Amino acid sequence: MQRIVLIVTLIAFLALTAIALLHHGYWGIFEPHFRSFGAAQVFADLVIALCLFLVWMWRDARAHARNPWPWVLLTLATGSVGPLIYPLVYKNRKPVRAVMR
Repeated sequence: MQRIVLIVTLIAFLALTAIALLHHGYWGIFEPHFRSFGAAQVFADLVIALCLFLVWMWRDARAHARNPWPWVLLTLATGSVGPLIYPLVYKNRKPVRAVMR
């Protein structure tokens, strides 16, 4: 069930992203967030949430002996696409080793 929700959310988000890119371009997606404090707050909230995901994803990938860099780059380039795909690609399993801090 969780997998289906993730897939539906990913497809809907990719469709919305494609439409936004088609109509506004890559910079056009970011530009409105610099017009008001309210829009900047929404953008800051997204950045904070993605940073929290990146910390979790980094630790999870390292604990399972995976390379986290592709996911970091995907998230930095596409925003929420990386966090939506990551749990679809990797099913939960026991860590290979403890996470180094």
